[in-house]
Parts: sequence; structure tokens; C-alpha cells
Amino acid sequence: MARILGVDLPNEKHAFVGLTYLYGVGRTRAIEILDATGIPLNKKIKDLSDDEVRKITQYINEHYKVEGDLKMEIQRNIKRLIETGSYRGTRHRLGLPVRGQRTRTNARTRKGPSHGVGAKKS
Repeated sequence: MARILGVDLPNEKHAFVGLTYLYGVGRTRAIEILDATGIPLNKKIKDLSDDEVRKITQYINEHYKVEGDLKMEIQRNIKRLIETGSYRGTRHRLGLPVRGQRTRTNARTRKGPSHGVGAKKS
């Protein structure tokens, strides 16, 4: 099992799919990484040599922010929005949708399960 930037990649997947297990790397970026390092897209993770894994790791470190660094930057950005008191920061603080979605109906993922009205008193 290949290990890149602290993440174990699944052996049976093709290289471009396996790289998407890294936070911050999608299919497009994975294909760019493999093209730049000269590794075939359809090569399986288990068939990658140590040198190829080293090339991939080095390329990612030089050109992209992934995993912990990317997560920390996103959290810093959210914290900055909250501290400045912007509309988006307020929505983050309240746990509501940030990007203009409706909340009268739907938005259950952000708002949590519905609470209902309760039993009728007699």
C-alpha cells in the first residue's frame, strides 16, 4: 500500500483515482500530477515504484497545498470571516447555509433534525 503525505492509498485502484484519496486532490488535479511526473494514468497503485511515489510526493509538495495545510487554511479563512462579523461569518457561527440557499424548507443538513410541534395539550 503506497503512502503519500500520510495517507494510505488503496492498492487495487488506478493511480489517478487513488490520488483522489488525498484531501484537496480531485480527478482533474490527479491527472495533472500524473502527467507532470510522467506516470501512466491506468497504472495501479500497487505497481508504483518507490521512485514514482517519491516523484508524486515531491510534485505535490512543490505545487499544491493539500491535507493538513489546506484544512488549516480553510479553518483560518472561516475564523477570519467570523471575527470580522461579515454576513458569511455570521452564517458560519449560527450553523446555517452560507451561500444563499433557502432555509424555510430544506437545509436540514446544516440546521440538524427537525424538532416538530409537540403533543397537543387537552
